[in-house]
Amino acid sequence: MSEDLLAGSSANTDQTEQSPSTYADTGVSIEAGDEAVDRMRPWAQRATRPEVLGSLGGFAGLFQLKLDRWSEPVLASSTDGVGTKLAIAQALDVHDTVGIDLVAMVVDDLVVCGAEPLFLQDYIATGQVAPERVSDLVKGISEGCVQAGCALLGGETAEHPGMMASDEYDISATGVGVVEADAMLGPEKVRPGDVVIGMGSTGLHSNGYSLARHVLLDVARMPLSGHVEEFGRTLGEELLEPTRVYAKDCLALAAETEVRTFAHVTGGGLAGNLERVIPQGLTAVLDRATWTPAPVFRLIAQRGRVEAAEMERTFNMGIGMVAVVTAEDVDRALAVLTARHVPAWVLGEVAKQPTVAEAGEDQRVVLHGDHPRF
Repeated sequence: MSEDLLAGSSANTDQTEQSPSTYADTGVSIEAGDEAVDRMRPWAQRATRPEVLGSLGGFAGLFQLKLDRWSEPVLASSTDGVGTKLAIAQALDVHDTVGIDLVAMVVDDLVVCGAEPLFLQDYIATGQVAPERVSDLVKGISEGCVQAGCALLGGETAEHPGMMASDEYDISATGVGVVEADAMLGPEKVRPGDVVIGMGSTGLHSNGYSLARHVLLDVARMPLSGHVEEFGRTLGEELLEPTRVYAKDCLALAAETEVRTFAHVTGGGLAGNLERVIPQGLTAVLDRATWTPAPVFRLIAQRGRVEAAEMERTFNMGIGMVAVVTAEDVDRALAVLTARHVPAWVLGEVAKQPTVAEAGEDQRVVLHGDHPRF
């Protein structure tokens, strides 16, 4: 018999003298998990729809797709997270808003193709389940679902001791929506002469936080609890401002006007995301002079000496969603969004693109005017 096996045998003999090991010894508490489920149940029940079957706690969420509503339904799905904005929430011990960010990142991707968000399932990974903290996270997710008009169909809370600190967590979600096949929106519907409408963001939303944190916290050494005059509140409060949920607004706009497509402005900025829905041969020509980015963008640019082009690549710069509509429907579109309290304005229009031979490159989005002067 090998020495390794002999050593193992000896170790096993020694273990008989130790007290029995339990799952709780490793840092996983089944009782805390059960309490967390009890605490989140009312929030999940708040975010529901008539099609939801059963209740929270089953092995699978059930959603009855009522096919009589659609003649040729197409399902759409999207998965996303919140990113390092969570570090701000954890530093401030404020956890009931980032769930709204999570929902916004998922459902506002769904609505780009015209899909109505139906339901969402979340995933929470944490070093140690703290029932109150998990409940706060689900409270925010529930609020986001209510704003989006979708159901919170359940999810998973996983405890990862040894991999994450006890107060650390990460969250993600998958959403499912539906759109009538002949009502799908997309690049193929965009035409020359269409008008590009911008919808105002509520700040940074959920992108660019690694750069924002580096500049404001590491370089500028600004405390999250410090009051910032330009914001009229603390830095932490500004950075935790929830992402605007545009889903219902976009669906209302598509119902009342002829929308060609939407573009959700997330990582990659305005140009990077809009060019995803502008077909080859066309160019969206935008005017930077039509809006002024919020003070938080100016603060980041100034304190970090971040170049304008880098700001526009990293942040939404004050525009969280873009709609491309027919020229005939511009006034009506702006009226619909204004009535829904969504800041909106004309950014530019779609034009035929010069040939690559003439222009020298394939530019789907062109921004005219000076970069924002910070």
